This record gives sequence, C-alpha cells and structure tokens, in this order.
Amino acid sequence: MSAGLPGGLPRGGQRRRLALAGVGGAVAKGRDFTRRALRDWGWDGTETAEDALLLVSELLTNASLHADGCRELVLTAGETLRIEVCDGTSDLPRLHPAPRRGMPGGHGLHIVERLSDRWGTQPHEHGKAVWAEIEVARLVSGRPAAR
Repeated sequence: MSAGLPGGLPRGGQRRRLALAGVGGAVAKGRDFTRRALRDWGWDGTETAEDALLLVSELLTNASLHADGCRELVLTAGETLRIEVCDGTSDLPRLHPAPRRGMPGGHGLHIVERLSDRWGTQPHEHGKAVWAEIEVARLVSGRPAAR
C-alpha cells in the first residue's frame, strides 16, 4: 500500500469546490467551507490554518469588491494547499504601494503576499482565478512562513 500525503490525504490529493455566484455572504460561507476542509484533512487548529482562513477571506473580499463578484472557491489539497477564487473579470489584481498605516483598504494583496508561500493569477474563459498556496509542511507543523 502506498503512503498518502501528510494529514491522511490520498496520494492524489483532493479538490473541493464551492459555487458562490449570486450567493450572499460569500466570505463567511467560504471561511466555513475552508474550515471544514482543513478539519477533514487534519490541518486545523494551528496558526497556519488561521492564516489559510484569512487568505480565503482576503481573496473572496477582493473578488467581491474589485472583480465583479466571486464565482467559485476551489481548495486543492496535495503537496500544497491551493486556494483559488474565480471571478468574472479578466482585470488583473495590482499590488499597490504599501498602504498607509491605520487607513482602511489597500491591505488585501499585501496580506496574501505575506501569508502565502506564493500567489498569482490564472486567466480562464469567463474571467480569472486568483490563487494562493501554503506548503503542507507549514499546515502540519503550524509554523508561520519564514520571512
């Protein structure tokens, strides 16, 4: 029998999708969906799991505010946890210069950059996906990224 991935996942990993087009409360629904997945995969209860929930919140909020709304949240568990938020515009997100301290807004992608091991965008037929990844070793150990 072949060994699985950390957290008891099968070698091929697992993917979960949550449709969000036209759904109210997408950020809260996405966080709950992600919390359940992390628990099922044995990656909950750590500081890094909280980072993953914050990444979901930031990506969903950005799609809601700046990209014609959220269409879908996709979580892929394998060698990494990949969080993808699909939206309805091909406009690429921009990492603005450092936002002013104490001022609201402009922090989202800075948070994504800080908490993820890598992030980016991928165009698709009806818009794009903005994704972020966290290495499984961090989820298992619960340690934050070394910066």
